[in-house]
Amino acid sequence: MSTRDVTDATFEAEVLKSEKTIMVDFWAPWCGPCRAVSPILDQIAAENADKIDIVKINVDDNPETAMKYQITSIPAMKVFQGGEVVKSVIGAKPKPALEADLAEFLA
Repeated sequence: MSTRDVTDATFEAEVLKSEKTIMVDFWAPWCGPCRAVSPILDQIAAENADKIDIVKINVDDNPETAMKYQITSIPAMKVFQGGEVVKSVIGAKPKPALEADLAEFLA
């Protein structure tokens, strides 16, 4: 399973009310680093589907959620557990660095 898209309308149901750990990738189509990190997130999602779900939200199309979480630079990734942000990762990173950032959730 790879990543899937969420929107302002589906964010609460798909992220905040999820029983799983969810990482949300805040991105936009014009953002080069966002496009670079996207396939890496797809790989991490596929390899760790039993531990973490990774969803993407386009900040241009979904400004409410981006504002709520004070997203000022992208790519920004936030890990949610029980409706709360438990980790934030800012910027595009290579896969080993992202896996290290997420190690506590992938163990």
